[in-house]
Parts: sequence; structure tokens; C-alpha cells
Amino acid sequence: MPHTIPFQLWRHRTTAVQRSPVFPDGCRDVLIVRAPGARAKIVLTELDLRPRVAQLAAGTEITGYRLRPGTTIRPTVLAEIERDCGRAEEMLGNELAARESAGGPGEEILLALVEPGASVESVAADLGVSKRTLQRQVRVLGLPAPDYWRLLARARRAGGLLKSGQSLTEIAYASGYSDQAHLTREIRRWFGQTPSALQARPDLLEQISQPALGNWTGEQISMR
Repeated sequence: MPHTIPFQLWRHRTTAVQRSPVFPDGCRDVLIVRAPGARAKIVLTELDLRPRVAQLAAGTEITGYRLRPGTTIRPTVLAEIERDCGRAEEMLGNELAARESAGGPGEEILLALVEPGASVESVAADLGVSKRTLQRQVRVLGLPAPDYWRLLARARRAGGLLKSGQSLTEIAYASGYSDQAHLTREIRRWFGQTPSALQARPDLLEQISQPALGNWTGEQISMR
């Protein structure tokens, strides 16, 4: 999660009614949604705790700004974007740059939790606090519990390996799961399907591999 990349820009447009799976990725998105015959609507998504399906009307256009894992945006900034959508990128950049300058423990905590092999206990020890203090710090930040970040990051790493050609047993051990059955349970929990089912859907594997928790990069996303 580099400090220099405040958000990932992506776009999506539908030509027919569309039902699209949405997977947890540890990120909120600021969406500018333009539906046929309606004025642009600004949406700040919640952090998904489980997979869901989003339904979009035909002709819907979405410009999305995926925020760094764990980041949110003040309601006043969202209101400003709604008044002038053309300046959304500028306003988000200014808000996130100011927040980064102010600093805070949130990103350090998340970076530690998504490290391969991390446990809540080991992260707390590395940060010099008790497990209970770490849990309280995350709660004060308005974020899901530490295990959410740790387990989701592990599942996303495993999901990224599903197109590697390795066996499911190899992927399970490489990702820190006790066995293939453990891998299958966690993949189903976070992505709603078995590893084998996902391997038959390159489009879903591509979605899981997009920059988010555990693999934040400077690439832009384009979905048409």
C-alpha cells in the first residue's frame, strides 16, 4: 500500500441489465453513478464482509475511485464532489494527501496484519502493544476487527494463485492454510465459490487480482 498512490481509478458501463459479483477487498470506493434519465449520484461504498451481487440497469455508467485499504472520505468532501463531479479526482487527491500528511497508526497496523504468516498476537507484539489494545485501536479507527484484514489478505493471495497452474494442495500450503479443505472453506467464505469453480471463471480471478488489500499498486483499472 504505497504512500504515493491515493486511489485507483476505474470505469464501468453496462449495455444491458447486469448482475455482477462483488468480493470483499478491504477497500471502499467513491462512485459517481450515472443512470439513464437521472442526475449523477455519489456513493461511498462500505467495506464488504462477504460476497454479494450488485444489479445495474442498462446504460449505467460508473466512474470509481478505489481508496487505499481501510481509507474513508469525509461526508463534506463527498458533498463537494456531488456539486462538481468534474473535479472529483482533484478533490479526492487533496483530501487524501492532507490525511496522509497528518499521519496516524492505521496504515502501519494494516500493513502488519496483511503480512504472510501474521497473527493478531504477533502484530501486537511487533507494534509494542497488547492484543486487546490492538483490537481497540482498530475499532477506534472504525474498521473491522484485525482478523478481517489478516484472513482476507490470505484469501486474496490464495485467489491470486488459482491461475498459477499449481495444485490446490500446493496453493493451500503456499498461502498458509493447513490443507486443501481449509483453503476451500476460506475461498468459499470470501468469494462465494469453491477454488475449482473460480478456476473455471477467468473473469472472476481477474477481479480478485485487482489492486486492493495486499497487492496495492500504481496501476489504473479499466473495466468496460
